[in-house]
Amino acid sequence: MNLQQLVLASHNAGKLKELQAMLGESVQLRSIGEFSQVEPEETGLSFVENAILKARNAARISGLPALADDSGLAVDHLKGAPGIYSARYADGQGDAANNAKLLDALKDVPSERRTAQFVCVLALVRHADDPLPILCEGLWHGRILFQASGEHGFGYDPLFWVPERGCSSADLTPADKNQLSHRARAMAVLRQRLGLA
Repeated sequence: MNLQQLVLASHNAGKLKELQAMLGESVQLRSIGEFSQVEPEETGLSFVENAILKARNAARISGLPALADDSGLAVDHLKGAPGIYSARYADGQGDAANNAKLLDALKDVPSERRTAQFVCVLALVRHADDPLPILCEGLWHGRILFQASGEHGFGYDPLFWVPERGCSSADLTPADKNQLSHRARAMAVLRQRLGLA
C-alpha cells in the first residue's frame, strides 16, 4: 500500500508525535484536529471495535486514509478493567484520579496478583467504507505498583512496572518507551504490513 499521508484519529498532540516518530518520515501523519474538533462516540465493547469506528470516522471527515489507535490498561485481577474505559475510568477527571481509583481497587491485592498489560490496537482504513481494515495489536506485560514512580509519560505510566527494565514506565525516557511500549509493538507490526519495516 503506497501511503504519503495518513490522518490520525486523535486530537492528542503527544500521541501524534509518538506515532509519527515510530512511523518514520516516509508517511506524513496529520491530526484529525485539522479537519474537525468533534470526537466520535466510542460505542464499541472492545479495543478493536473502537479503533475501527474512529478510523472510519476520520477517513470520512478528512477524505484521507486514516489510522486510529485504541489503547488502555487491562488489569488481570480486575477482569481486564479499566480496559476500553481507561481514559475515563474515574468519570473523566483525568490521569491523577484514574491512578488513584486504580490503586484503591487494588489496595489489598499482593504484588504477584497485580499483573496487567497495556493494550494497543491500531486500525488503518484506506477509505471510510474499507471492507478490509488493517488491524495490528501490541501488548506490553507488567505489573501495577503500590505507588506512583517516575516523571515521564502520561496516563497509568507511573503505576506500570516494566520487568525487563526494573522500573516504572514513567521512569523510562520517551525514546526507551517508544522501543518497548504496546504502541511501539503494534506499530512495528503495522510498519511490516505497509512494507516500511
